[in-house]
Amino acid sequence: MAYELSEQKKVGIGLLGFGIFFTFLGAVLFFDKGLLALANIFCLSGLAFLLGWGSLWQIFKSNYKGSIPFFVGMFLVFVRWPIVGIIVQIYGSVVLFGGFWSSAKVFLRQIPVLGWFL
Repeated sequence: MAYELSEQKKVGIGLLGFGIFFTFLGAVLFFDKGLLALANIFCLSGLAFLLGWGSLWQIFKSNYKGSIPFFVGMFLVFVRWPIVGIIVQIYGSVVLFGGFWSSAKVFLRQIPVLGWFL
């Protein structure tokens, strides 16, 4: 494998996977508030383990146009407005992590089966 993953990054990928799973499950179960709140916690902690606390703080600090909607959406999910919160949070995520799509595309093309489709 071209990339060697440390134990901390493996934990981050696992937490991020749980976050994505609970987001999907919460959306399928008619925007269940508890599952979506748990998904937010898993995703944020997974990103922190994957990128590192300092790097994650720099991303949120440097791009306030994406950080504010992301955290407002997270707050709305926590105060029981899940549909509005998820919409605002998706907008914040796209603005916040929009610069990473090109890097993610290069990484995904190296995966054997998925790379063939891309």
